[in-house]
Formats: sequence, structure tokens, C-alpha cells
Amino acid sequence: MQPPEPHTLVIFGASGDLTKRKLVPALFDLEKQKLLPDNFKVLGVGRSKLSDQTFRKNMEEALVKFAYQKSDESTRYDKFIKRLDYISFDTSNPGDYHILTKKLAEIQKEDNTHGNLIFYLAIPPALYIPVAQGLVAEGLNQSKNKRWRRIVIEKPFGSDLQSSLDLNSKLLQFFTEDQIYRIDHYLGKETVQNIIVTRFSNAIFEPLWNRNFIHHVEITAAEDIGIENRGGYYEQSGALRDMFQNHLLQLVALVAMEPPVLADPKSIRNEVLKVFESLRPMNEKELMQSIVRGQYTASTIRGIKVAGYRQENGVNPESRTETYIAVKFYIDNWRWNDVPFCVRTGKRLPTRVTEIVIHFQSAPHHIFSTLTGILEDHNQLIIRIHPDEGLLIKFGMKIPGAGYKVQNVNMDFLYSDLVNIYLPNAYERLLLDCMLGDPTLFTRGDAVECAWKFVDPILNYWKSYPDHALYGYPSGTWGPKEADELFEDSKYKWRYPCKNLSNDGIYCEL
Repeated sequence: MQPPEPHTLVIFGASGDLTKRKLVPALFDLEKQKLLPDNFKVLGVGRSKLSDQTFRKNMEEALVKFAYQKSDESTRYDKFIKRLDYISFDTSNPGDYHILTKKLAEIQKEDNTHGNLIFYLAIPPALYIPVAQGLVAEGLNQSKNKRWRRIVIEKPFGSDLQSSLDLNSKLLQFFTEDQIYRIDHYLGKETVQNIIVTRFSNAIFEPLWNRNFIHHVEITAAEDIGIENRGGYYEQSGALRDMFQNHLLQLVALVAMEPPVLADPKSIRNEVLKVFESLRPMNEKELMQSIVRGQYTASTIRGIKVAGYRQENGVNPESRTETYIAVKFYIDNWRWNDVPFCVRTGKRLPTRVTEIVIHFQSAPHHIFSTLTGILEDHNQLIIRIHPDEGLLIKFGMKIPGAGYKVQNVNMDFLYSDLVNIYLPNAYERLLLDCMLGDPTLFTRGDAVECAWKFVDPILNYWKSYPDHALYGYPSGTWGPKEADELFEDSKYKWRYPCKNLSNDGIYCEL
């Protein structure tokens, strides 16, 4: 692969956690693979008063902790660290941006980065527009004379439909849509991208990928941690905004989309939008019966006492913010008519795992007996996003011996089985795509707005009915038992995944 064109990456919020844990380690991993241009510079911007030397020292410590690939003689930390500079000014004041312009001119003169710029906004959403205005005041937003300018925005993209519309409208006053890269790190995961390849390059799957052969689709994004001192943020967010509206609906779109005409950004993003446009709006009865909210309570996990959500720092002792949500909904189009999509996410569940389960229809007439008496665990395709990334097919096979007793067996593929194949992390892939000008795995503005159109009625319903059921669930369990009632047929239930995808059913690692 050819490296990107020379450019400068400007990171706003460079002294923050995201830069230390994700961005700078991902950049080092790209350098280790020789995927960065020779003329490349990183300029950190923040309010903290740091010298270049202090910033570089902080980032080198972060690399030792968080870089996937470690330093060696060919790619040393100190060699990479020299690419990093830092400046400090009030990013909320457009009058201070001349400091940035001056520094970028110095970098251009010393490092010949061709005037190409990426602005990464690793900052609170309230600062998105002030920063954009500051860049405009200095003319730093203009792509011209073969010099390109791009801006990367972290989620959340608004907190409801109206704020999303306002944010997009204001951003488009300063940048064109093709300059705006709305980043969702879930889309950078290798297994997420492999959903498209699995579906559209294999004739054994695509003919079955519809309402005639699929009973329902299940998606789980479980976390075993709590909110980790983010009470102030989480009180304003909750699981619906934090995970469902963005990450999980994006997974739904990749599972449900029609085949794109080409494997190019426009074609793929157009099909994603069509899925969001086809989401069936929920009426009041469905808003009451098809959504289960939960909140984790105090418990003891492996001998360690953990606090409930309401005892966490920054949380209202009477909070009704959901830390768990399960939603059943439908996609109204030819392919998916009346196929339930059941999606759940939660904090303080037994393990950290994200997976998609395609439940194919069971055989129309059962003529074989089983060891367990349960046939519904057959006919599943499991796409594991994290951890133990890979694919698992569950089907029935005859038990050796007399008679026709059937048991579940597994056929799996794991990325870890690929010897000498490096699996890039999500930020690594997304940063490189932005540098190359490939927006395929970034969210388009109209898709963001369309997703909010589906979620907004849920928020409005909760606002109108503040006493809508909120179920407590002990930390370390799989959430409220009421979530099982979302399945119309009692013989179906949520799959309870282990951390290990391989040898699923033989042992379970939590």
C-alpha cells in the first residue's frame, strides 16, 4: 500500500486520555508498518501549558503502555516522538488561532508537509463549533491549490435529532461534507468490515440472507466494567445514546444492507442510509413493550464488592439513567419484512463481548431427537467483533452410535489462527483511511440524522413517561430477566456469550 501524501495531523485535546491511549499509539503502529509519509508531523493543541519536550515525554510513556507493537531498532520510540510538537492556546477564542497558523507555517517550512492538514477534534462536543469557527477565521478550512483540509469529529454527533441537525448544519457552514469525517471506532474493527465480505463474496450466505430463511437477528455489546468515574457524562448519555444510536445501529446497517453496486465509499454509504430510512417507527405500545431498560445495582463479583450505578461518583442518587437497554425493532423492506432485530447493550455484565448472531429458521419438521431436547441452538452464524474475533457456525450433527440423536457442533474461523497476520486496531485503520481520503468507514451526515429520527421517539417517550419501567440488575449478571420477554416465541432466548468464541459450548471463559 502506498503511504498517504505528506501532511500535518493537528490533534485538539492532545493532553487528553483519547490521545494518549488511542491516537498516538495508533500513529506509532502505522509508522512501524511504514504506512506514514516521510513528511508527516503531529501537532498537539491543548489548554494545558506543556513544552514540546514534556508532551513528547508524556506520549513516549503512553506508547510503552498502549502501543500494539513495541519499539525496536528499526522503529524506535524516540525516532517517532520527534514527529510530535505541541502548542497551547484558548481554543474557544477565535482570536487566538493566529498562534496555530504561525506554528503550521513553521512546520510547513521545516518539514515540507505540502500544506495538507487534518484536524482531529478529541474534545468535548461543546467545543466542536468554536474550534471550527477558529479554523475558518484563519482560512485553515479551505481545500485549494491541490492542498486538502479534513476534520475528524468524535461521537456523540448530537444528543437528539434537533441537536444533530444543528451540529451538521453549522459544520457544513465551515466545511464541505467530503471534508468531514465522523468517526465511529466500531467501524474500524476488522470483523465489522468483514461482515460485508462474508455476505457479498460468498454464495453460500447471501441467498439465505432474508426473511425466508432468517428467524431473527441478535446483537450484543456487553461490557464488564461500570462507568469508571464518568458519572457526569453518563448521566447525560445513558446506554441508548452512548451505544445504541451509533455503534449498534451501524452494525445493524451492515447486517441488513443491500449489495452495493461497487465497493466504494458512495455506494456502501448509500446502502447504509437506506437501512436507516427503512427502520420501522415505533408506536406508543411498541415503545412500552419492545424496550427494556435496566440499571446495575451493587453486587459481589469474584469476591470483590462493586458499587451500584447510583453509588458511582457524579451520579444522582435517584438517577433513572439506563446502563442497560434491549430493543426489538423491524426493518420495513422486501428483504427483512417482519424479521425481528433484537439488540442489547449494558454495563457491568459478566464479560466484555460484542457479537452478531444470525438465527436461521429451524427445520420445518423435527424428526430427530437431541441430547438436550433443544433444537433452536442449531442453525446459527455468530460474527464475533470482540474479543476472539472470528466467525462461528453452529449446526446439528449425528452422535456416533445407534439411532439418530443430534448434538450441537461448531465450525469456526478465528483471526488469531492466521499466522504472521497483523490485526490492526480500529483507530489505526480509521486514521489511515482519513489520511488517504477514504470515507467508507466514516458516518455520513444524513445517516446520522436518520438514525436519530428512529431514536428520538424513544427519548421523547421516556421524557413524557418518566416512570416507565427501569429494572435493577445485580452487577455481574446478564441484565434484567424481562429482556427475555422481547422474544415472541418462548423457545428463543438471548445467547449468553463467553469471552472465548473457539470451543464454544465446551468451556466458557468469562
